[in-house]
Amino acid sequence: MSDDSAAVDLRIICGPTGAGKSAVALRLARRHGLQILSADSRQIYRHFDVGTAKPSVAERRDVPHHGIDVAEPTERWSAARWATDAEDVLHRIGVRRVIVVGGTGLWLRALTTPLFREPALDPPRRAALQRQLGTLSRDALRRWVAQLDPARAHLGRTQLLRAIEVALLTGRPLSAWHADAAAAAPASARWLVLDPGEALATQLEERLDAMLVAGWLDEVRALATTVPDTAPAWQGCGYAALVPVARGTRALNDARSAILIATRQYAKRQRTWFRHQLPPLDGRVTRLDPRERTCDERVEQWWLQGDSA
Repeated sequence: MSDDSAAVDLRIICGPTGAGKSAVALRLARRHGLQILSADSRQIYRHFDVGTAKPSVAERRDVPHHGIDVAEPTERWSAARWATDAEDVLHRIGVRRVIVVGGTGLWLRALTTPLFREPALDPPRRAALQRQLGTLSRDALRRWVAQLDPARAHLGRTQLLRAIEVALLTGRPLSAWHADAAAAAPASARWLVLDPGEALATQLEERLDAMLVAGWLDEVRALATTVPDTAPAWQGCGYAALVPVARGTRALNDARSAILIATRQYAKRQRTWFRHQLPPLDGRVTRLDPRERTCDERVEQWWLQGDSA
């Protein structure tokens, strides 16, 4: 990181999807002339815009954003790769000038507690394996991982695929690579966790309907003509459910219900992560309902807290 980071904590605005992180961060950035570093595993993909709730062109013109539109839909982007890019942004711009904003917990952990360097995988063998695994259901993948790396068998499809790749192509389970990795000293960070509580369920439904009105389905129709069904970008919450709607094989109301359920479940998992994975409550974690009347005042206090410059 840059020299001006001495004695300055990295500041991270996080929380479940749909909580209002972007709006709060934009207001803070405008007040102080800051830039925003996105920690959102969905917003990295080009052309996947409406369903990922990317900031508008006007907002990005007003406040510089990093970590958005950096990958093609067919690329896989690991937490370690994102963290490396994020560290470069912080080095170039300076910790004082950047807010890290997002809800992808593993990526935030990779930045604050650096992950081990992943083992190199032979590209041709990996590509061949991916073609084979791409045809399997999640349950089938889970059975594979239960044999190869049981500690990771409960994870989602992307993590299951990664566990199989590493175990088969390196001869060691990914859990063993993690266990052998030397623990790195965590970065000094202050966290602002935004969560509107029970109101989030309604907010998520309202946001989903706003996305549909804004042309999300039309976006999916266009993407489905050029982006392969196996592309990682489709794994973003909701996109895969809309593909059959775009192709006329699923009713929109059915897809909408499925997306809403999946989004609420995702938000629940995020809440669990931010409740259990952040540092102990030693003053470095501030929790805030963004609907509070004094929200901006408290955000301002949080931003200035601990800055010894």
